[in-house]
Amino acid sequence: MSEPLSRLLEIMARLRDPDGGCPWDIEQSFETIAPYTIEEAYEVADAIARKDFDDLKDELGDLLLQVVYHAQMAREAGHFDFAAVAQAIGEKMVRRHPHVFGDTKIASAEHQSVAWEDVKARERKEKSGNTERSAPSALDGVPLALPALMRAEKLGKRAARVGFDWKDMTGVLAKIEEELAEFRAELDGGSSERQAEEIGDLLFACANLARKAELDPETALRAASRRFEARFRILEKTLRAQRRDAKSVPLAELEEIWRAAKAEEMSAAKSHS
Repeated sequence: MSEPLSRLLEIMARLRDPDGGCPWDIEQSFETIAPYTIEEAYEVADAIARKDFDDLKDELGDLLLQVVYHAQMAREAGHFDFAAVAQAIGEKMVRRHPHVFGDTKIASAEHQSVAWEDVKARERKEKSGNTERSAPSALDGVPLALPALMRAEKLGKRAARVGFDWKDMTGVLAKIEEELAEFRAELDGGSSERQAEEIGDLLFACANLARKAELDPETALRAASRRFEARFRILEKTLRAQRRDAKSVPLAELEEIWRAAKAEEMSAAKSHS
């Protein structure tokens, strides 16, 4: 094991040591650390989106620390240790790349994606024990804790692998129109529960549209949120320069400032590209 990694493992063991370790680190559990793990993964994605590689190095370190943290707690509980984690992922990579580590031939990245999912399906079937009570499903292994849009896209992808899918985007667009019409119908006297159901169906259909377009809906929405934030900050800056408060500005004028902010943000983006 490399010296920096060995040192990191030693640091974590020391932090968790009941005799002289850090009180905060000692009292943590898998459940309390899990939210930090998710947060660090998002911060890695954010650094990549910003193409800030100095920040990416730091964020990858933070994410690695999360793996080390969970592995240390598992070692203390007698479940496994960091070496077992590394061993397991190494074996999995070899198993899922027979065209690299074996004699299988893969013609393209697309074929590899299909082969990858086939191997994962076999692994899920083996894990289930192949019994009637625990019959494997094409949807097995899609974590409930995933962000909602990401999970919707993955569920749609899994269903599509067994043929349950639209032939092209035309069918998905029609489904979106159908779900939007159903939501509009519920707005007129429908309960909040029914409205929430229809909004959920509409968002699920939009996630499938992104999938059919070979786009990641989670990434697309995060990018849209970044654009909204940048434009809204320009709008606020404009109003501050005019010594005005947004609450006192007519909506039509706010829209006009928003369009100018959008043009400014798009111009700035082009100049950096």
